[in-house]
Amino acid sequence: MTQLEDHEFLKDALLAHVYACREQQQTAVDSHVAVTAKHALFESELDFLESDVPEVMELRRQVEELIAEVAADVNQGHWPEDCEAYAHVIESWYHVTENGGYHDAHTHPNCSWCGIYYLDPGEADLGTRNGVNRFYDPRVNANHYADPGTAYLGETGFWDFSPKEGQVVIFPSYLKHSALPYFGQKDRVVIAFNCVIELD
Repeated sequence: MTQLEDHEFLKDALLAHVYACREQQQTAVDSHVAVTAKHALFESELDFLESDVPEVMELRRQVEELIAEVAADVNQGHWPEDCEAYAHVIESWYHVTENGGYHDAHTHPNCSWCGIYYLDPGEADLGTRNGVNRFYDPRVNANHYADPGTAYLGETGFWDFSPKEGQVVIFPSYLKHSALPYFGQKDRVVIAFNCVIELD
């Protein structure tokens, strides 16, 4: 995870664009993807970062650079020497989560890397697990037995991330995750994206 470089500069324009798009939505979940796994939230179609709004274009540029850096770092030794990696956002959307909203556990198919940008986490809080993103251990049943010999596995089987304004969390597409129920008078607003990698 990292802090988006120009969050303070981009935030107001991005929020204004999100809410302008939300006003035009035909349904709560315009993507029509996993509708029953989502409650009390608005989700755009899967092309949010394709807008020609300058701040949206800049956000896309920055997240593609971040994803390319992460992919290059974890793939050291697996790629040809002196190659250049490029990340391409293939799907992107916003979530405007209202009081009582959540997104049940899921993964993101048909891409290699994903990200969540906390544009405005509202009243989400790690201490109370209010509206946090939870990532589940992919090692099925790794924590089914615990003694001192398994201390390295951890004890919970999941990781919760503190939602901080301007933060970007990047993760591999196979990693199951959820947005736990959110309670607050203020909306929780995130922008999410899926990417593929090309080498040159």
